[in-house]
Amino acid sequence: MKFTCTIEIHKPKSLVAELFADPKYLKEYQDNFISKELLSGKGGEDGAVSKMLYKMGKGEMELTETIIENKLPDSFYAEYHHKHMDNTMLCTFEALNENTTRYNSEIHYTVFRGFVPKLMAFLFPGMFKKQVDKWLVNFKDFVEKN
Repeated sequence: MKFTCTIEIHKPKSLVAELFADPKYLKEYQDNFISKELLSGKGGEDGAVSKMLYKMGKGEMELTETIIENKLPDSFYAEYHHKHMDNTMLCTFEALNENTTRYNSEIHYTVFRGFVPKLMAFLFPGMFKKQVDKWLVNFKDFVEKN
């Protein structure tokens, strides 16, 4: 499953990329974000591996992020692993003018493990895109307030 979400942010590309790159701001736009812990490599650099925790109901969801290629302020490409699925995310930032940035997030789910995740992906693929769209709107709101 592959999809792209796009939003225009009324701030300069340099600021958008700077706020995107700093993990201390994840809680500002990703619902239920708890923490991000560097496991190996140097934070923000190619090959860095981090554990990300999110609140899910009464429990927690753990993701492992591996940065494939960080070319910020232009692009950021990473792989995310969860016990039920794997996906890649390519985020690109394009200056439309000196004060407007187009943010594209291309998500590619490469593996679904287990009956329920496979069924959800088959029956409700829009649910995955809706979550990414929501985080992009949240990010836009956060950036435009700064």
